[in-house]
Amino acid sequence: MKEIIFASHNKGKIAEIRQILAPFQIKVLSADEMELPDVEETGSTFEENAALKALTIAKLKNTVCLADDSGLCVDALGGRPGVYSARYAPNRDFEKAMEKLLKEIEESGSSNRKAHFSCVLVLGYPDGSYQAFEGRVDGIIGKERAGEGGFGFDPVFIPDGYEKTFAELGSEIKNKISHRGRALQKLTAFLKDKGF
Repeated sequence: MKEIIFASHNKGKIAEIRQILAPFQIKVLSADEMELPDVEETGSTFEENAALKALTIAKLKNTVCLADDSGLCVDALGGRPGVYSARYAPNRDFEKAMEKLLKEIEESGSSNRKAHFSCVLVLGYPDGSYQAFEGRVDGIIGKERAGEGGFGFDPVFIPDGYEKTFAELGSEIKNKISHRGRALQKLTAFLKDKGF
């Protein structure tokens, strides 16, 4: 089985990536397991942040490293929280973040509840080069939270073509249609092509 480091301490993301990459016989090692530091996200785009994390760890461990940056972009809020999704609420408390988000949309006076999740996965190499894979899923923000599954903003996001939130759909459906799932499909096609 091949191994790949995933530069993340986010347990939800790690579980999702492990589940999606398992059929490809790829063992995902998390930043926690490797006792890796958190890399500060100072970029202004998802790709910049993901590349920063992947390349920092790739150079540190002298091996290929995978990292992602993702977020929720809400039309009524001019695309916010976007790259600041994880820092949208104090201490990354997503219960408070969702409360804040619903309140801000309400206060915006806009009836537009369209939103999308974006994810950029970066495969970084110790020599400083990298490959980026982008995934996106469109949908709307529900009027209230629903569902116990998923993580982050999943309980308020209803993907196009569905009437349930990501938190209600279950991991099997979510992994097929989510922004991260779509980026991972591109990544696995690339890895297959390279004989990984």
